Amino acid sequence: MIQTTPFLGELIGTMVLILLGNGVVANVVLNKTKGNNGGWIVITAGWGLAVMAAVFTATALGSPGAHINPAVTLAFAVLQGDYSLLATFIPAQILGAMIGATLVWIQYYSHWEATDDPGAKLACFATGPAIRSAIPNFLSEFIATGVLILGIVAIGNTNITSADQGGIPPAIGPYIVGMLVWSIGLSLGGTTGYAINPARDLGPRIAHALLPIAKKGSSDWAYAWVPVLAPLLGAAIFGFILRLFSF
Repeated sequence: MIQTTPFLGELIGTMVLILLGNGVVANVVLNKTKGNNGGWIVITAGWGLAVMAAVFTATALGSPGAHINPAVTLAFAVLQGDYSLLATFIPAQILGAMIGATLVWIQYYSHWEATDDPGAKLACFATGPAIRSAIPNFLSEFIATGVLILGIVAIGNTNITSADQGGIPPAIGPYIVGMLVWSIGLSLGGTTGYAINPARDLGPRIAHALLPIAKKGSSDWAYAWVPVLAPLLGAAIFGFILRLFSF
């Protein structure tokens, strides 16, 4: 019998996140799918539900914190002053994201050849800006990640989740975190595609570069630093600010 561990939880949880999250993007942007041209509402709703499913999965498989995101791991490390999980969680998250992206490629195997736009194919793996401008793109990811961290910490606040104080039960948390990500996508995602998760962007971008995807184009490594560094910086700063409030 395989033993559940935090590493396994983060690995499989992130895999589910990317399979369902990038899966909805593929369903909308690739040609001849049932969901072709479904639009931004479908994509953001799909990502919100993907987060919910991923959090439940990570928790069930041994990671109670269910970070599924290096930015979240870093934020809690700064908030709690404990950096011991970074070396375990972040590799698991990136590897899980690569596996999830590979499964998206397999799931939509017939549709890569049917789609001529290489940019649409890359969008099924990694994010890209609507208007390419380094500083505004960086700030967009920084702000959106800050909202994510603030929301997750607030949702997990014991004054809210303590049932004996009339708060919401902790088991409802994954649903609310999914709604938070849905809200971020709807409100803040139109600029850069709201990576807000370095593993979510880096892992699939690596997979895009390595996989024999039919008629693929560039993996756009010139932009790749933005959805990695901006969320990490945003997470670290917001984690520090929240620590000042004794969360």
